[in-house]
Amino acid sequence: METTEPSIDVVESKQCLQISSRLTFIELREFLTLVEQSAVKYDPRYVLKVFRELTPLRRELDAGSLLKVIKQTVPESQTHYGNLVGALADYDDAVMDEDFSVPTPRPDIDLFLHLLVQIFLHDKKDFNRLELFNQKTVIALAQYNERTLDHIAAKIWFYVFRSKEALKDTVSIRPALQTALRTATLRHDNEIRAAAITLLLRSYLLSNDINQAYNLVEKTEFPEQVTNSVVARYYYYLARIQTIQLDYSSANECAITAIRKCPQTKSALGFLQAATKLHILIQLLTGEIPELSTFRDLALEKSLTPYLAVTRAVRLGDLNLFNDALTKYGASLKKDTNYNLVLRLRQNVIKTGIRIISLSYKKISLKDICIKLHLDSELSAEYIVAKAIKDGVIDATIEHKDGYMKSNEMLDVYSTRAPQEEFDRRIKFCMALNNDSVRAMRYPLSTNRGEIKADVDFKEREQEILQYLQEDDFF
Repeated sequence: METTEPSIDVVESKQCLQISSRLTFIELREFLTLVEQSAVKYDPRYVLKVFRELTPLRRELDAGSLLKVIKQTVPESQTHYGNLVGALADYDDAVMDEDFSVPTPRPDIDLFLHLLVQIFLHDKKDFNRLELFNQKTVIALAQYNERTLDHIAAKIWFYVFRSKEALKDTVSIRPALQTALRTATLRHDNEIRAAAITLLLRSYLLSNDINQAYNLVEKTEFPEQVTNSVVARYYYYLARIQTIQLDYSSANECAITAIRKCPQTKSALGFLQAATKLHILIQLLTGEIPELSTFRDLALEKSLTPYLAVTRAVRLGDLNLFNDALTKYGASLKKDTNYNLVLRLRQNVIKTGIRIISLSYKKISLKDICIKLHLDSELSAEYIVAKAIKDGVIDATIEHKDGYMKSNEMLDVYSTRAPQEEFDRRIKFCMALNNDSVRAMRYPLSTNRGEIKADVDFKEREQEILQYLQEDDFF
């Protein structure tokens, strides 16, 4: 019988996979070296560098290279070895004959390998296996208590929650997160503390437990000296909670902070879209019209199409246009969990229409207002106009006997307190931006110039600071 030889394309494909796996293995070994340096030098910048460079490597991460790194790093006698290898058993058929004799790794290396396995299983969408592995990972996490593990442990908790969210069971993880939050608060562990707060808030929002989320915000103090990605998520959740509770002014500030803290990378584009959508709705609910440049951003233009239609309806005060936008983009708004917030804008559309009418007509009958705003009856128009007058939307009076609205002369806006309030708001924003910039500055570890010159690694530290100071944190 003739044996069929593999084609050239198949051979080349196998060779490319082998080369890619070899390069991935080399990069993983470099990551372990940086994690170890971070623990030895007590400098979290090395771990943050690993997180930044890990994002593009995730696409090339394979079970073979990951198993090889584990077997060359963790001894078989350690309990965690079986957990790590067992989680990847079905993803690699290759048999390794080498017998590696390695010492027990540092806790940082051990937990980082657990994190790599979590990421691999998450990207493979094997959430059931990830859930089983997370149970063992949490036990391993409880065995260590070192501050050099904070950033890695915070990422581990994120993927623990992510598996629960994928399995639609975010309630059962709350006791573990609350325990982690209590322990991190006692240990002054800011990273895990911030991660636990944000994950608990997300759990409450997913189940619409707004009161519990608000109580958590009121009874906990969020640490500010953490990575920007966690800060951005916290302020986004806080903005959503305050919007639901009708505190639009505070929600607007939180939404702006979330957008400003969001890392400017492609991996954070989804979060930037969600935060921008929420900010647009908050602006509309406060009576402001978002700038047109917001909708023209190439990275956000397509996703903001429904919100542009809603904004156009609010700006024109056209109820028919608003109802058409709800009908056309209702599914997209529900997917973004913003549909109920958009429904609140119906009153804003009516108020805008009344404001336009009051500026255009000195006198107009309630019947004509009813026709222009597409209302049900003149009685509804009279009630809505009276409410707008009471809220200060328009400056007019209603002649009930003759059935018309009479607009008063416009006052000079500079004779009111509006310019002062706007100027005060801008000053507070600039001061907060300056304070955040000062806190974000990095200083040498020692102020003694003699000790700095005697430090062998000083030049290396200086170069790394210049290189990574402009880079964003991993999201």
